[in-house]
Amino acid sequence: MSFFKWFRKAPKLREKDALRLAALAEPAVYAESLQHQRFVVVDLETSGLNTLKDKILSIGAVTIADGGIALGDQFGCTLRRANHAVSESVLIHQIPPSEVAAGMRPAKALLDFMEYVGGSPLVAFHASFDQRMLIRELDDAFSYHLRHKFFDVAEIAPMLYPEHSMRNPGLDDWVDFFGLQVLQRHNASADAMVTAELMLILLKRAEQQGINDLGELEVRVQNWRRRTQNAL
Repeated sequence: MSFFKWFRKAPKLREKDALRLAALAEPAVYAESLQHQRFVVVDLETSGLNTLKDKILSIGAVTIADGGIALGDQFGCTLRRANHAVSESVLIHQIPPSEVAAGMRPAKALLDFMEYVGGSPLVAFHASFDQRMLIRELDDAFSYHLRHKFFDVAEIAPMLYPEHSMRNPGLDDWVDFFGLQVLQRHNASADAMVTAELMLILLKRAEQQGINDLGELEVRVQNWRRRTQNAL
């Protein structure tokens, strides 16, 4: 922790926001089986790729529960950002400044999202980016320390399907590998849905390989990561 952050004054919150923040769920104990584990699959669209200064512009999330995607339980919002200008990122996520200017108050959007997450573990593609962005934004807004576990589809997929023979595959590569039909990309809600579809495939594969719960999956990922790094 930096000297500045140690002595940084806590942000002043609206009374309602403070009450909601205090009521947020702690990370939950893992379910007894992957089949019964609730996951929240998240995708963020941001103003850029610098996790130290860029901002979250939109959040999309879907729930995996009881072995399927809960289509009636989805989350999506655009965050209001002052002085948001057109940049290269707009060409990718296609969120114009006018939509950002009309978005939801950031503190409310972040609280809404965390209430949606509850105590569930989070899933994303290249999850470290989403994790760092959320950690920083929640800390800046509320001095809130995000402790929820993140699971990375970009790690789990090659671990469970070593026969893929792709070099540094991205989300679109895995979509093609599994033959999924995707109608829209580079939209937070749409990308979260695609990632959730991939995660369902991976969960079934994990069970076939004798991985019975999320704790076992976590250990397998850690071991695979070490082996991969040692092989470099």
